[in-house]
Amino acid sequence: MGIPTCSIAACLSDKESQSGSSNQHLSETSSLYSQPSLPSVPSLTSNSVNSYQSAFAHHQCISTLKGHSSYLFSLALAGKFLYSGSANSEIRVWDARSEYVESKPENSNVVAVAQGAIKSMVISGAGDKLFSAHQDQKIRVWRIRFDKTGHSYKLLATLPTLKDRLLKYLPPKNHVQVRRHKKCTWVHHVDAVSALAISRDGTTLYSASWDRSFKVWQTSDCSCLESVGNAHDDAINAIAVSSEGFVYTGSADTKIKVWRRSSGEKKHKHSMVATLEKHKSAINALVLSSDGSVLYSGACDRSIVVWEREEGVAHMAVVGALRGHTKAILCIAVASDLVLSGSADQTVRIWRRGLNKSYSCLGVLEGHRGPIKCLTVASERYPEKGRTSSSYSVYSGSMDCDIKVWQLSVPSALGVV
Repeated sequence: MGIPTCSIAACLSDKESQSGSSNQHLSETSSLYSQPSLPSVPSLTSNSVNSYQSAFAHHQCISTLKGHSSYLFSLALAGKFLYSGSANSEIRVWDARSEYVESKPENSNVVAVAQGAIKSMVISGAGDKLFSAHQDQKIRVWRIRFDKTGHSYKLLATLPTLKDRLLKYLPPKNHVQVRRHKKCTWVHHVDAVSALAISRDGTTLYSASWDRSFKVWQTSDCSCLESVGNAHDDAINAIAVSSEGFVYTGSADTKIKVWRRSSGEKKHKHSMVATLEKHKSAINALVLSSDGSVLYSGACDRSIVVWEREEGVAHMAVVGALRGHTKAILCIAVASDLVLSGSADQTVRIWRRGLNKSYSCLGVLEGHRGPIKCLTVASERYPEKGRTSSSYSVYSGSMDCDIKVWQLSVPSALGVV
């Protein structure tokens, strides 16, 4: 395996470095240093906070959730529940409904403890399964069961499943070269599973890994449908999936690759249709707008590059970049016309898309004492009639071991789309 040049997601604790899956990956340990930004990409906004719009946008930290004793790597929001995953393999659950989410007594909200740092989490569309990606090269599937007394969690499967491993073991064609003098069946990831994404209909799970591959899984029986090996020249740190079947992978090799699912008999087979190249350093985060027409990518070059689909073609073209962070971009989240970015500079920036593809920075959330590794956001479900502003709850997880809950109020109409 090559060494990812710059992403901040692993080898961060003694436990992780001893797990054997780090493989000298410096990708997520020490890229806090600043690299030159992208002079060839035009800025879509100034570095400063937009004074007019920010005057009407209000934000405050309403709670700090404590309990984790190691770095926060992943957050997932499903209805009234917020899930958090940490470097010491803990998954905790929080009640996100209350106006002020409160920290829980020690270990009272730990719902699962597994192996290896939890790099990413996604929830099934039905909300009855939680998928977690781990440093130990595995994906775990947790069943969520609700009853009158509350909710319970049970390990349903570890991917690849035993059935998958046995079926693929004997035929020689299923064995692929993973390292010098070492072969493995194609259903296995052979390095940390760094990112997960789930299809809009919830039937398909995608996993990306530092082993440079991404895999496609069927959520109904947890079987592996496809493995795209050597998808990149370096570790894959991020993956995003559109409703049209496009898959975007972002890597430490500085490239974003676009893959399309076949619509024929081999409907689960993916082929590369485009390579997006603008970043000059490792890509750490990818997220799509709700309609899939805009892609946001964050990297160690401190810029968020905005890509938009060109009319009449499938692939994306660069529109410009959002600048303002002083260190690597580690995570991005979107809600409506808002884009939120978390950085190694310990801040979250709030961007808003306006007319003519312009963006405004509405505010900077400050308060964490470590790099911000994960973000999720939820809009107010039932806004009051006649209100002139929209409310959002923002959750940020940091390497200071805390989760912060932010209340964000943004004007509904200030010349934005």
